Amino acid sequence: MANISVKFNNRDYLLSCDDGQEESLKKLTKFLDNKYSELKDKLGNIGENKLLLITTIQLIDEYFDLKEKVTQQKIKLDKIINKFKEIKSLAIEYKDEKDIEIKKLNSELENFKKTIEENNNLYESMLDKTTQSLEKIISNTESLSKIQ
Repeated sequence: MANISVKFNNRDYLLSCDDGQEESLKKLTKFLDNKYSELKDKLGNIGENKLLLITTIQLIDEYFDLKEKVTQQKIKLDKIINKFKEIKSLAIEYKDEKDIEIKKLNSELENFKKTIEENNNLYESMLDKTTQSLEKIISNTESLSKIQ
């Protein structure tokens, strides 16, 4: 434990604190002394006990106001977090749906390519057969022409 000397209301006090907390205690004491002095200047000499009580009430009021603001900010932050989670979930769902749609479109594209290939082969086969038939007709026509 460390012992430090602090000044409050123009009086010196010897206080104890954990090692390493000396500067923090000095800072807090100075803050309290400033609040106390402000109220003393504002309200006059109304008695040390009453002034200490008013100073304490004012500090507690500020503390509770700050605590309420922190609570409200936490509520807002929780709402934002929940909205973010909801948006993230919707984005993942949308991506999954689009992945399925892309797979379906790729499958349809492959089927379309196969159909084109099959039709192309059929067309070439028909063209070959038609060409062969025409060649036969021409050949037969030439043969008939020679016979006459």
